[in-house]
Amino acid sequence: MLSMKTAGAVLLLLWSGQVVTAAEGPHFQTTNTGTDSPKLTCQPDIHTLLREMSSLVTEQRVELRHTKTQLEAMETRLRASESKAEAMETRLRASESKAEAMETRLRASEKTVEEQRREQSRVSFSASLLAEGMGNIGPSGVDTLLFKHVITNIGNAYNAHTGVFRAPIRGVYFFVVFIHGVGHASTPTGVSLQKNGELVVIAYAHQPSHSLTASNGASLLLKEGDVVYVKLWPGAWVYDNQNHYTTFSGHLLFPM
Repeated sequence: MLSMKTAGAVLLLLWSGQVVTAAEGPHFQTTNTGTDSPKLTCQPDIHTLLREMSSLVTEQRVELRHTKTQLEAMETRLRASESKAEAMETRLRASESKAEAMETRLRASEKTVEEQRREQSRVSFSASLLAEGMGNIGPSGVDTLLFKHVITNIGNAYNAHTGVFRAPIRGVYFFVVFIHGVGHASTPTGVSLQKNGELVVIAYAHQPSHSLTASNGASLLLKEGDVVYVKLWPGAWVYDNQNHYTTFSGHLLFPM
């Protein structure tokens, strides 16, 4: 199809076998018909017209080839863009998969940490003085009492070999000690509750005869690693047997 430019440049007048080009205009000849006034006749230049049309067709073909080349280039770029988009989508999916894997591991880690925290917050123990036999402990040659018969030790914070409780986490703990003794004129029954080497409370009783008991306890704010234990009061003794009269207990009230 010819362009508007071509259509405006070429005007074909086809009527009764006559062809005229508007670009160059018609060629006129003078014809004598025997009358006084000559007549002008219009002779079409068909060769010029054909050359112009051929030139225009050639130009259109060149433009068409150029347009086709441009379209092919655009199609090539479009395909390249689509390939890049697919590659980006693939990388995005891979990143999403990695993110999901990381999130899964993070949740597992958080769950593990939470379980560890719950496990650490479960702290409770009770132990009596003698694991077997009976008798008095003291009044000399003893400092820290070893409560050897472990009744409960959730969290394993109490060590029966050393008699020491070590706080696994920061929190408020409650400790209590019950002691039993044999009355004696010069030997009392008594112990002290110690935190990091400092006296907290004592349980003490003294009478010349018969059995006697004493107890005391305290709530303590401990940080991780703080130690609590029971010391024999200087010059005193305590008694225990298979009935487990003398005990040391403690548990975590709440973490801080």
